[in-house]
Amino acid sequence: MGGTGRTGPDGGRAARLLARLALLAAVGSLVVLLLALGDGGLLVVGAGFLGLVLCAVGIWWFVAHRGAVRFLGALLAVAAPVGVVVLFVHDGLWPMALALALCWAATLACARAALRRSRPDRPTRAVQAPPPKRPVLIMNPKSGGGKVGRFGLVDRAEGLGARVILLDPSAPADVAELARGAVAEGADLLGVAGGDGTQALVAAVAAEHDLPFLVISAGTRNHLAMDLGLDRSDPARCLDALTDGEELRIDLGDVDGRPFVNTVSFGVYADVVQRPEYRDDKAGTILALMPDLLLGDGVRRLDARIDGTPLSSQQALLVSNNPYVSPDEFSGGGRRPSLDDGELGVLGIRVEDAAQAADLAVRGSQSTGLTVLTAHRVEVTADTEEIPVAVDGEALRMPTPVVCTLRPGVLRVLVPRDRPGVPASVPPVRWRRIFDLAFGHTDGTAEASP
Repeated sequence: MGGTGRTGPDGGRAARLLARLALLAAVGSLVVLLLALGDGGLLVVGAGFLGLVLCAVGIWWFVAHRGAVRFLGALLAVAAPVGVVVLFVHDGLWPMALALALCWAATLACARAALRRSRPDRPTRAVQAPPPKRPVLIMNPKSGGGKVGRFGLVDRAEGLGARVILLDPSAPADVAELARGAVAEGADLLGVAGGDGTQALVAAVAAEHDLPFLVISAGTRNHLAMDLGLDRSDPARCLDALTDGEELRIDLGDVDGRPFVNTVSFGVYADVVQRPEYRDDKAGTILALMPDLLLGDGVRRLDARIDGTPLSSQQALLVSNNPYVSPDEFSGGGRRPSLDDGELGVLGIRVEDAAQAADLAVRGSQSTGLTVLTAHRVEVTADTEEIPVAVDGEALRMPTPVVCTLRPGVLRVLVPRDRPGVPASVPPVRWRRIFDLAFGHTDGTAEASP
């Protein structure tokens, strides 16, 4: 799991070649620009940069304001890129703009491929696991829009010798207590077909009793299943672990005594998911609440200590069970290359006006509005006795200070021996690293930590 890098001499040579191609493509971009200086080359770059800034400002106005300013923001966010394209076409600059775009796309593609190749292959070690004799699986029939029924998971699991506890959507149950009851009755494996929040609660019981835990990708997003390399398109394949499985040991997050497998969110996102209307209308709820949460009376500032390092006045703070490769990946589609590094990933966000929004759009992870760290302990405080917290997407309220830690290697996860695996993650481009790879300052087989 997580083994996507290439090691050894061949991987090192490939990384070096790709790094050199990235620099060559970057030089090609510069050559195109220099050759076109008298024909509008600077105009292409300047207009493109201005279009990006104006688009970011428009998005900020749209999200952070209401009424006429929101309308103006939407208009600006659409008009800025359209205006740039119209300018290029009208002035006959589009071939040059296309050439620059292609050269830069090739630069980024080669750079990212080089960084992927240079990262050491350090998969979580899998060990042989005998089939469980008394597996117990808890299934939520509503999870993922009804995947339990659609994929016939109950019949499939029972056919493999598992006992299935099917939750009743009309009568909410304490899944942790159900899991403890199953252990008391002799279960030698616990598993869940449901969302990541439910997965975490049962996983904690499995860890408490040192039992293997089975993840069945029947939730909506299935982040944990994705990072374990499981098949998210067919949750029934996860059940193959009951007859032909292997075991991984991974970390389990803890936020004030509650387990989490993916992320804990504080601030803006946590405030939004508290609203009952969020589940039925996510986009509408976000647009209705964001102006107050970002700039208005409902704005909440958070302070934190990240292994003793202070981080003040954040609008949002996200803590993950092991770091994501890039800050962009916290948003939902990203991956964690490892689940057993024993570290929390931390992302702090502070964007208060259009200028900072533009800075974030242009500079990305280098923006002053973004803080990216790793830690073993995160303590979050605020000027209230209690704050909203989203734990694996579940809306909770917790007394301050709220402490996040990690329990390294406590969870035994049973996975099928035959599974898709984790696709190669895309590391952020760091040009100093690219230069080092291209000109042989490293052996090309180990990437510096982010």
